[in-house]
Amino acid sequence: MPAPIDTTHFTDPGCPWAYSASPAHAVLRWRFADQLRWRLVVIGLTESHEQYVARGYTPVRSAQGYKRFRRYGMPLGGQPRERMTGTGRACRVIVAARLAQPGSELAVFRALQLAQFTSTALLDTDEGLAQALARLGDTVDAAALIAALDDPAVETAYQADRALARTAEGRPIDVQGRAANSDGAVRYTAPSVIFTDPEGASLEVGGFQPLEAYDTALANLAPDLERRPPATDPVDVVAALPYPPTTREVAMCLAGNLDPADDDAAEALLIEAAGAGRVRREPLGSGALWHLA
Repeated sequence: MPAPIDTTHFTDPGCPWAYSASPAHAVLRWRFADQLRWRLVVIGLTESHEQYVARGYTPVRSAQGYKRFRRYGMPLGGQPRERMTGTGRACRVIVAARLAQPGSELAVFRALQLAQFTSTALLDTDEGLAQALARLGDTVDAAALIAALDDPAVETAYQADRALARTAEGRPIDVQGRAANSDGAVRYTAPSVIFTDPEGASLEVGGFQPLEAYDTALANLAPDLERRPPATDPVDVVAALPYPPTTREVAMCLAGNLDPADDDAAEALLIEAAGAGRVRREPLGSGALWHLA
């Protein structure tokens, strides 16, 4: 087995582009499995909801904007929140999970994304964070994570993530015009990914990109990686991914090279599997998650 490729993922649970890239990232996890060693780096897009208000955002405008992202296949809601929300506290919860229980930060990140885009929870409040994390049950101590938000160790680690995310000046993402500067420093936009091989050579896939961009970068950086072919049984995808996938995420893992995802065909196979007692469907927003039965 080739040495794993370090995969640094710059992201934020409040970014719809990051959420929309989930199907492509699901394929990477299916295709390369443990050959990619993922690291979540939170961007911390905003510390206060007032920053969005100052930029002209409103809850209605944000909910209407979800229509733009429907084509990417992830479940979405539509009911406007009572107000805009900052992302800093949600990002700190992810960091707190990483410190308290390394590896759990992915599940926490995923739960926060699902709440952000399919519910009206206010993820800059303790109540909203607890609501989002409730879906994880006892796999994480939600109360302890929320209580740790003001811990100096969490703050230090969070600020280190923010600083790393703001080192994009002059990098490939900046050259492509995909970086951003919303607070005085050129930063990586979500969901930027940097692949680094054991010798330190790296390739960047900046901002939102199609699956082929990631695949091309890995083919050039690490051509000896083993590639799992497209799935033939959707239940294999549900079992392989580290979280319950959406219909589109399963469909992408079933699709052949350069073939479009067929959500209807994937859903039909998943419903058949549900009828056989192999998976369970959880309705969510405009779509569904699929759990092993």
